[in-house]
Amino acid sequence: MNASRRKILKALGATAIASPFISFPALAQSRSLKIGILAPKGGIAGTVGECGLRGTLWAVEKINAAGGIAGRKVELVVEEETNPKDSIERFRKLVLQDRVECVQGVVSSGVSLSLGPAAEEMRALTMFWDGTTQDGVKETMPNPRYVFKSTDNECEAVMGSLLAIKYWKGKFATVAGINPDYSYGRNNWAAFLALLKRFGIEARVVAEQWPKVGTLDLTSHVAALKAAKPDLVFSSLLFADLPVFMKTAYGAGLVDGTKFVFPAAGWQHTQLKKDFTPEGMIFGHNTLYFDLPNASPLQREFVQHYYDRYKDYPHWEADRAIFAMQVYKAGVEKAAKAKGGAWPSTEDIINATEGVQVESLGGKGSMRKDHIAEQTFYQGITTHKNRYDFPTLGTVDAMYSEQIQKPAGADFWTWIKSAQFKI
Repeated sequence: MNASRRKILKALGATAIASPFISFPALAQSRSLKIGILAPKGGIAGTVGECGLRGTLWAVEKINAAGGIAGRKVELVVEEETNPKDSIERFRKLVLQDRVECVQGVVSSGVSLSLGPAAEEMRALTMFWDGTTQDGVKETMPNPRYVFKSTDNECEAVMGSLLAIKYWKGKFATVAGINPDYSYGRNNWAAFLALLKRFGIEARVVAEQWPKVGTLDLTSHVAALKAAKPDLVFSSLLFADLPVFMKTAYGAGLVDGTKFVFPAAGWQHTQLKKDFTPEGMIFGHNTLYFDLPNASPLQREFVQHYYDRYKDYPHWEADRAIFAMQVYKAGVEKAAKAKGGAWPSTEDIINATEGVQVESLGGKGSMRKDHIAEQTFYQGITTHKNRYDFPTLGTVDAMYSEQIQKPAGADFWTWIKSAQFKI
């Protein structure tokens, strides 16, 4: 290795986190680098997949403009995520027919739970945007080799619960829940109640509502909550049903004097208009709050790009997609550097990716040795004092996932009882 090449690689190693889109001119390859994307395009998760894909396109534009990944320009092959069976078939197409070198995407926990074992069987390097391989809160793949996963689904619920305790302890005596009727909603509600107990808050549960995912007529659910007269409503609604719920709740007068905790509302943040969404809610933006006062230059650039191109403001799925691309890029280039510029094998990339640190929109993040992501989460209390037609955060709280995510190998419910939470 000549002196100039050593200098390039040394500089890359020193600046990999600060400059995530730096190129590898000395490692140019002769063919494009195919990356498969599996994301929802329609249905209740269509807008979520769309935002993630827009984040991916932006990241790839910047990466290719800087020379690609280890000298190879990225070429995307996009397939649709739907139900588990069809999504696995499209995954197989990406790997076997399109011959992509990595698959990224997946929003639904139902799809990721089924897809994870298929990816392991095919030995196909896979990086989920929002997918985990948990059955409820129990990890079904504690030692994956080829699959890298997002943060645990319960992180936002844990944070929202902690903020409710931080800001409203002693200010509510009765609670109610309206959560989607599958493991995510049920586990989040259970986590909220467990944390109230952990902090010695004796709140009486007066109503539990479990609408099916995608239900858009929530009149009866709102009527039941209204009749129960809770001091606080906790909800993990996060798809198109959330704006419908808020409109219905507003029309029924449920919002008057009621406290709300919506730890995953960020997916619908621009659809929750001030006309029917009150101030003073605990509102979760997960790993990307678009209006963060001290946002990094990277986030500011992306948010401006997103608004200029789409006339909208991004939510966290864009960050998850960019994070996955950055983790893959960092792993490839770390492995390539170790091989003196030769293109690394999948096994080399996996080894290099474990423990890697990157810069994404919400700040620095990393990939744990057990293939679970660590990132910063943003939540806070909403305000109408802004220039938008939807609420933003008047108070912004940030927690790194180490504070709100169970450690590797831990049981979630045991961890809840013993963790040293900081609020």
